[in-house]
Amino acid sequence: MAAIHFVRHRRPRQFRRIDRQFTELTDEELRQRYRFSADNIDRLVELLGPTLERRTRRNQALTPQQQILITLRFLATGNFMQVIGDTFDVDISAVSLVVRDVTDVLFGLKDQFIKSPVMDLDRRRIMSGFYAIRGFPSVIGCIDGTHVKIISPGYPFVNRKHQHSINVQGTCNHKELFTSINACWPGSCHESHILRVSNVGRYLEAHHQGNETEERYNRAHISTRNLVERTFGIWKRTFHDLHGEIRMKPQRVTRVIVACAVLHNLRLQWGEPEVEEAGDLDQPPADIFNGRMDGRGVRDHVAHAYFQNQ
Repeated sequence: MAAIHFVRHRRPRQFRRIDRQFTELTDEELRQRYRFSADNIDRLVELLGPTLERRTRRNQALTPQQQILITLRFLATGNFMQVIGDTFDVDISAVSLVVRDVTDVLFGLKDQFIKSPVMDLDRRRIMSGFYAIRGFPSVIGCIDGTHVKIISPGYPFVNRKHQHSINVQGTCNHKELFTSINACWPGSCHESHILRVSNVGRYLEAHHQGNETEERYNRAHISTRNLVERTFGIWKRTFHDLHGEIRMKPQRVTRVIVACAVLHNLRLQWGEPEVEEAGDLDQPPADIFNGRMDGRGVRDHVAHAYFQNQ
């Protein structure tokens, strides 16, 4: 019997579909697919392009714009890399390399675009912005955590919901910009019920009811703190890759998470979407607190100093 030999022919690389999508779509259609308008994609190319060109010296290499579009589509949709490759007529291996390179470049920009306020003027502006929400004084940031699911790497990445995840801790300012992001902790490190079962948590549950001053404090605190929850919500809705299970090693997922935080800040800074600016609301000077610097002492001071006579 004669042997039958199968010869695999490499599919010719075609990149026209990527460029055609970029040139033929409206800004709204581009935002739906890539989360940025045409002008702001050009700004991304200007920002990331020089580094991406230095990383790619292969023949028939993807241009920086093509690499950025592939990565944005992957992060925005959360689709498998094979689906992204089929969408753009690019091999899955090329998609994997492109996503790695672009997220690495974005990760390297984290200190430039994700930073806490250092100057007194910046801090005062942020405090005024937070005070305008519900009159909560001297706030320079809100902190919260969220979990991003990953494929099973084993313990200690199993969280309290028995899912494998990375615990992401972030802070934001009054404009929903990330001021810090930490995506290095495995899911098992986060136990949100600790506060509820602690002595401070029991005390607040037992004593805050019926006290009008503390009720006003709590309402203002919740309204102010909700900003960071909204920030996480917008962030995850924008980059659906953070919603599903990211099929990468934890170290690589960390870089993807931080890259999405950088893109989130760039979107807001570049007007994606437009944010209605609110005027600063002057806050009264903060009373000096000379008591014990524990959570309950500071909380009681703020509640009685700012919310007792409203």
